[in-house]
Amino acid sequence: MEIKFFDEGPQPDEDIRIKQLGLYFYKEGRRVQVGFDITPFQKRPSIEVTITNPQGQEAGSLHVIETIDTNFSLTMHLRDKEPSDSYTVTATLYYATPETERVNVHTITRTLDATRPGEQ
Repeated sequence: MEIKFFDEGPQPDEDIRIKQLGLYFYKEGRRVQVGFDITPFQKRPSIEVTITNPQGQEAGSLHVIETIDTNFSLTMHLRDKEPSDSYTVTATLYYATPETERVNVHTITRTLDATRPGEQ
């Protein structure tokens, strides 16, 4: 009998993906909870998240350096003086060390509807 503790085993660097990018927009319109579900990995990846407004200006950013979890969430604060009706959220998984250049392995982009608080 074989017991499986994971749906899939740890994957090599080039096969790491963001399986899900969950977004929760808070009612006050100034915070976004960003949730990640990542492919199991052999080597800890880093994540960069950028939120931009419709004018293309950065409204928030987040860097997770060498995550140890495959499933977690963090809250980001929007720094626009005037909130927008929508934002673009871009998350990039990458590997980098002081000795090597950054290698992006997966990028996902989602639209955040700021007129609709709650899970999106």
